[in-house]
Amino acid sequence: MRLDLMYTGLSAGTELTFMKGTNPYLHSRWDDHRGVFIPGEASAHFPINFLGYMEVGRVSDSRAHGFARGDVVAASWGHKTGHTAHPDHDLLLKLPPGVDPMLGIFVAQMGPIAANGILHADAEQFGAAVPFLGAGVEGRPVLVWGGGTVGLFCALFARAGGASEIVVVDPSPWRQDLARRMGFEAMGEDDAWRHTKARWHHKTGGRGAEIVFQTRARSDSLNLALRALRPQGTVIDLAFYQGGADGLRLGEEFHHNGLNLRCAQINRMPRVVAHAWDQRRLAQETLHLLEAEGDLIREHMITHVVPYDEAPGFLRHLVADRPEFLQIVFAHD
Repeated sequence: MRLDLMYTGLSAGTELTFMKGTNPYLHSRWDDHRGVFIPGEASAHFPINFLGYMEVGRVSDSRAHGFARGDVVAASWGHKTGHTAHPDHDLLLKLPPGVDPMLGIFVAQMGPIAANGILHADAEQFGAAVPFLGAGVEGRPVLVWGGGTVGLFCALFARAGGASEIVVVDPSPWRQDLARRMGFEAMGEDDAWRHTKARWHHKTGGRGAEIVFQTRARSDSLNLALRALRPQGTVIDLAFYQGGADGLRLGEEFHHNGLNLRCAQINRMPRVVAHAWDQRRLAQETLHLLEAEGDLIREHMITHVVPYDEAPGFLRHLVADRPEFLQIVFAHD
């Protein structure tokens, strides 16, 4: 089937690392067989000719069962104006009627990234017997560290799962205000750990949060997220760190409170539930969330819609001037 681009989203946390020169692939090579990076052997070189994983396209020609000309499809194929896809090899999801096509940028990758974080919290609680996405946060207070796209999707999934209280943590007053407009409590980083220690406590469990979803790619933020936990609590980490960890103090709260740090990346489902969950199922959960919260997401989370041909200039502006933004979408006529 042939797909013509409608919208492609910018994953700033990943893609700007190439513009800034901090991406590990620019300095080392990933050895897939051994699962390690080999320093001094760069996998990527400038010019980088392929980026992006948040696309929506319209089918212009199809020989694939279940897809017809004119269907609007969410997929992941990079910042290209067209793509030839095969349902056996590509994750392709038709958008249901009533969902704004622009929201399809979240379906194949970004939404599942956040949903996988929630799934890791579920697996912490239920092991292999996770009854539904969000069961691990149902009835529990949750901290979401970072008010970016991934963080806010974590907050939305936690709300759908029935979390008793959700606090979005971000140093930016602009992002705090955006989170409040979406119906969440929001505060700065130093206030957040103090809030959990003062308000969230149990006679036998100690003070602090049971679960923190950490989405800020800063070691000092990770350190404060650990500080916010109750004894033996867990940070579910979804951040992409490119530098060192000078702000992380593993000899302090992490050591004395017996804390857990769980890395949750989209290509790594919790091992105990891998038989039942995959990226397609997480994408389907994202579609359900968009059906329920689509208007709110479109109003508050997509902050910039830029014509596709103006994307290079806009990216230079983004790096040089650092304007406030959340989700950027490049639209192709």
